[in-house]
Amino acid sequence: MTRPGECLTLAPESIRSHVERATISAGDAAILDESEPRLSDQSGFDAALDRLLAMDDRLLPLVAVAGRPTLRRRAPGFAGLAAIVIAQQLSVAAARTIEARTRAALGGEITPQAVRAADPAVLRAAGLSTPKVRTLTGIAAALEAGSVDLGAVETMEADAAATYLTRLPGIGTWTADIYLLFCLGRGDAFAPGDLALQVAAGEAFGLPGRASPQGLAAIAEDWRPLRGVAAHLLWAYYGA
Repeated sequence: MTRPGECLTLAPESIRSHVERATISAGDAAILDESEPRLSDQSGFDAALDRLLAMDDRLLPLVAVAGRPTLRRRAPGFAGLAAIVIAQQLSVAAARTIEARTRAALGGEITPQAVRAADPAVLRAAGLSTPKVRTLTGIAAALEAGSVDLGAVETMEADAAATYLTRLPGIGTWTADIYLLFCLGRGDAFAPGDLALQVAAGEAFGLPGRASPQGLAAIAEDWRPLRGVAAHLLWAYYGA
C-alpha cells in the first residue's frame, strides 16, 4: 500500500464516469450547508474528526489502525487545479517533478495567462502528455472567458460545486471532488470514484471486494456534512 495522499494518482477519469451528476449553473447551485466545516488547519480538522467519530463509531477501528490523519492541502485556484491534472496517473515523485518543470517552463508560476501563451511543445517538453496540455489550455481559456468561475464554488453545496467544476474542459468528477477536498478544504466533499477510497471502504466494512462508486456514495451519506473528513481517514487507513 502507498503513503496517505498518494491515492491522488490512482483514480483515472474513466473510473469516475460511474458517478453521474446533472448539469448545473452557478446561479442554480444549491447553497453551502453552514454545518459543513472548512478544513483550513490541523486543529480544525481534528475537531471535525471528533465530530465524525461521535456520529459513526464504526470508524473508530480505522483510527486505531491508521492514527489520526494529517490534513493535506494544496493552493486553491488554477495552480492547484493544474497540479491535480498534472498528477493524474503518475507517482507522487513523478508528479512533483513534472509540476516543477512546468512551473519553470512558464516563468515560475502556473497561471491561465502563462498556459495560454505557452507553446504546447514547451509544455510537452516539461513532461505533460498531449491530453493534459489540452486540458490545461482548455481550462485556462474557460477561466479567462469567464464561462466558469472558480470562486463561485465557495458558496455552493459540495456536490453542486463538483458538478459545476465539471463544466471545465477535461475535468471529471474525481478531479472536481479532489479539488474541493485538497484545494478548498471542503469538509463535505467526497470522491466516490477514487480507487483508494473504494479499496479502503471495502476492507474497513468487510465487503467482498472494493466498494463500488455507487455503494461508497451510499455509505458516505451517513457522514454528511463531514464526508471529506471521512475521506481523509479512509485514505490514511488505505496507506497504513
